[in-house]
Amino acid sequence: MSALIQGYEVVIGFETHAQLSTHSKIFSRASTAFGAAPNTQACAVDLALPGTLPVMNLGAVQRAIEFGLAVGSHIAPRSVFARKNYFYPDLPKGYQISQYEIPVVQGGEVSFFLETGKGADATLEKKTVRLVRAHLEEDAGKSLHEDFVGQSGIDLNRAGTPLLEIVTEPDIRSSAEAVAYAKELHKIVTWIGICDGNMQEGSFRCDANVSVRKPGQPLGTRREIKNLNSFKFMQQAIDFEVRWQIEEIEDGRAIQQATVLFDPDTGETRAMRTKEDAADYRYFPDPDLPPLVVAPEWVQRVQQAMPELPRVMAARFVADYGLPEYDATTLTQSKAMAAYFEAAAQACGQAKLASNWIMGEVSRRLNASERPIEQAPVSAQTLAALIGRIADGTISNNAGKQVFDALWTGEGQDVDAVIAAKGLKQMNDTGALEKIIDTVIAANADNVAQFKAGKDKAFNALVGQVMKASQGKANPAQVNELLKKKLAG
Repeated sequence: MSALIQGYEVVIGFETHAQLSTHSKIFSRASTAFGAAPNTQACAVDLALPGTLPVMNLGAVQRAIEFGLAVGSHIAPRSVFARKNYFYPDLPKGYQISQYEIPVVQGGEVSFFLETGKGADATLEKKTVRLVRAHLEEDAGKSLHEDFVGQSGIDLNRAGTPLLEIVTEPDIRSSAEAVAYAKELHKIVTWIGICDGNMQEGSFRCDANVSVRKPGQPLGTRREIKNLNSFKFMQQAIDFEVRWQIEEIEDGRAIQQATVLFDPDTGETRAMRTKEDAADYRYFPDPDLPPLVVAPEWVQRVQQAMPELPRVMAARFVADYGLPEYDATTLTQSKAMAAYFEAAAQACGQAKLASNWIMGEVSRRLNASERPIEQAPVSAQTLAALIGRIADGTISNNAGKQVFDALWTGEGQDVDAVIAAKGLKQMNDTGALEKIIDTVIAANADNVAQFKAGKDKAFNALVGQVMKASQGKANPAQVNELLKKKLAG
């Protein structure tokens, strides 16, 4: 059961537009490159000049097939393009070519982990969001308002850019779950290379259909938050919309179906227009485009050429390296991170330690410096060498963090050289440790008596004194073992 907000259940469905990574547009040969001067990449087909006809881009269809295979969808052997009729200044034809009744990708699912709670109360729950469909369509142009006074400009460079619209069932129950789903979807489309995932440039745009209801009641009236191009804004927008809808209902007002925009400056959503339903678009099959036929042999060829998928790689990490499922899923957030882990794990032979370091210290520093793992100052091989020195008892885990800091900041480049320079080598000499332990036992008679009386905290205090006396260089495991023997004797 999902957590309730003021007695209401949140229901969210997603529509995501992933711009496909083709060099040309979906029905013309015009370029899809980002950043060109306005209206320099819009050809006669994009401008809908009389006598022009659309021609299907083979690469766009192939990318749709790849996505369908990645999420376990059914690839329709025959799908149909339709005209979605509506007027907008940056839609030259007066309609958008899309798919309606028979999309090329049908069904499928996206699974991910959701962390709830904090600290000791934190739990991980695996969630699965069902997909309704993923269909091919063309993008519209762009209206420009900020560069003009009292008027707007139209840039048609984006008109005709190939999109894959990915639609979910209303399976999402919180803003945190929505963000986790969007991040997982983003990972999938970038991993298989069908979309560059650049949210700032509009390559990956999410629309969230948000409604609230009392548990057990029918679905409430939804409002669609358009063009969410940041995970941070996505969570803020959904949280505000949920609160707003609950307040409206509690005040006795009905929710009106609408399309809304999120204003990051105010942190609020505002209505843009009344939301249309399918009937308002007057869909009908596009007479200029024949049905799209995808032969089984084509699907098979695409499948054979696809890279190892993140969920498949995660399963392999569990099977081959003995990692927990959560670790394996986290380490396959990107191809680069997965490759970094495999290189480190194979070099040091300590897969779980490598996973802990990458998910912990490495990721923390990457996030703090806002850089990808490809730019990590510590290579996978160097990290493996550090882990090896911790595993063989040369240094403690705490000393390892000091070494890692020196490696990361460029203070040193060789693990053993840094250990020697900083004097971090762990004391493993049994005779030397026994002398320190004897001295600590003699000086802490009270703690010794308390331990023998059954108080475990007294033992920890004695260990702390030994570590202090050794200036932190004693091997903690060895200290524990020797101290217990001495106290038992």
